[in-house]
Parts: sequence; structure tokens; C-alpha cells
Amino acid sequence: MKLQHILKAQQFDLKVLDEIFENAKTMPEICQQGGTDLLKGKIMATIFYEPSTRTRLSFETAMIRLGGELISTENAREFSSTAKGESLEDTTRILGGYSDLIVLRHFESGAAERAAKVSPVPIINAGDGPGQHPTQALLDLYTIKNELGKIEGISIAMVGDLAYSRTVRSLSYLLAKYSGVKIYFVAPEVVKMHGDIKNHLTNNNVPFFEETDLVKVAAEVDVIYQTRIQKERFGENLDDFEKAKDKYIIDKNILKVMKKHAIVMHPLPRVNEISVEVDEDKRAAYFRQAQNGLYIRMALLKMILVG
Repeated sequence: MKLQHILKAQQFDLKVLDEIFENAKTMPEICQQGGTDLLKGKIMATIFYEPSTRTRLSFETAMIRLGGELISTENAREFSSTAKGESLEDTTRILGGYSDLIVLRHFESGAAERAAKVSPVPIINAGDGPGQHPTQALLDLYTIKNELGKIEGISIAMVGDLAYSRTVRSLSYLLAKYSGVKIYFVAPEVVKMHGDIKNHLTNNNVPFFEETDLVKVAAEVDVIYQTRIQKERFGENLDDFEKAKDKYIIDKNILKVMKKHAIVMHPLPRVNEISVEVDEDKRAAYFRQAQNGLYIRMALLKMILVG
């Protein structure tokens, strides 16, 4: 199966998800062997208008492990022709002439779809403001399946910044494709989940509950998906940021009430919303989750550039 643009979580059906995951399963062995020349002669362009560590470097590592090459700009908002006034569309056209695929992170929702309309090569959305982050959602779903052995029938608590977190938005869209899933939204009032996601879940018969008591919810779920309160999304409205930060913290008290098989996930980076004392618990899955990002992105590059 050959993929084209990867723009939003809704574009995937269960058959495609299964194939992505099957491809991802083969990638650890390729890494252990030092890589392959599968994508020899291919060039990937990564253009990031917002800071990134895991997403950018895992994409670049994925390309290198598969034998391809890359061109990259890390702070495109300041150190590309955007600083001179060039439009995203023009930048996309130019990079499309230099490469076989573009990985784009942008500060505006919908930027990846704008780029895809003019791009001569496939576009991968690596996060568009508070909009979506589809490859993160794919690696999150893959992590849940690897850790719990299933996706159907799970219960998950999404905690923290649900208004601005593109990761929980994208993951919600993917989870809605599976039967028996139950979602708990645990967030401060100022960063509650927006209505579009709740409407989507309702339309797809996915039960969800808005809660304020994390201890109560932690005892009931299979997954706690913690997120950072993103100060950069509040602009000058720092009063709301102060209301939201440090409201929910995963620590040993939360671990005590969690189920033995349950896991803690986080898209990272974290600040203080997960205590470092949690890291040693086997249920702390967030570093394994980040590693899975490499395998999922290797699988996507293979499926886009080779099939």
C-alpha cells in the first residue's frame, strides 16, 4: 500500500492503520542491523516553524536508517525566507523541487493542508499549531497496542491541556475508529476539550466523560495520557496559564491507585506534570512511546516513498 500526503488522523481507516503497524514492527530489526538502503537516492526536506526535538530528529533518523538523505531547517520562522515575507505556498513549491517528500511543522492550524494543495511531492504534517499531529497519534496508538495488546475496549484518561494539545485531538480521532473505547477528559476549566472533538465522538458513538478528580479516574482506566500545559499557546493571557498549570500531576499517589496493567503516556516534553519518581515504574511508557515514534515514522516513509 502506498500512502500520499499525511495531513490528519481522520484520513486513516483500520486497514491502513494495521498495515502501518505491521510495517513498524519490522523497523527495530533494521535499526539493530545499522539500517538499510531501501530509500537510497531519496531526499526528505524537514521544515519546522516551531521548536521540536523528538518529531524532527526521529523523522531525520528514520530517513537516515532507511538509506535516504535530508535537507533541513529547524527554525524556519526566523531562519528561512519566511523572515523575508515568503509565503508557505511558495516555500513548499521550492522545497518540492529539491526533495521527494516534505515534513512540515507550522504554528497555524491547517498549514499542512495548504501546503499539500500546491506541493509537487507528499507532505507530512508534523504538527500544525493547536490543530493536529497525525504521526504522533499513530505512534500513540501503536504504543497502546504494544503495551496493552489491544485497542478495542480500552478506557483512557486524557489529562492536562486538552484545548491546545494537538496530540490528544488527533488521538481522539483515531480512537473513535475502534469499538468499545471509553474516554475521560480531565482538564482545568480554561483548557477543556473543544466541542468539535466531543461532537465527533458523539457522532461515532464513543462514550466520553468530563471529570475533575484525577485520582478517581486513574483507578478506572487502562491508559493515562498526560499532557503539558503549553504556556506558548496562551499568548498574553497568562492568568489562565497560572490557573491551569500544576493542576494535575502524576506521582506515586496516582501510581498507587492505578491498575497493575495500566500505563502512563506523555507526548513529551514534560515539565513537572509527571514526577521523575514515576520513571522507574514499569507502567511509565512515555520513553518507550518516544522510541516507537522512530519506528512509525520509518514505516510511513517506506509506505510513501516505496509502497
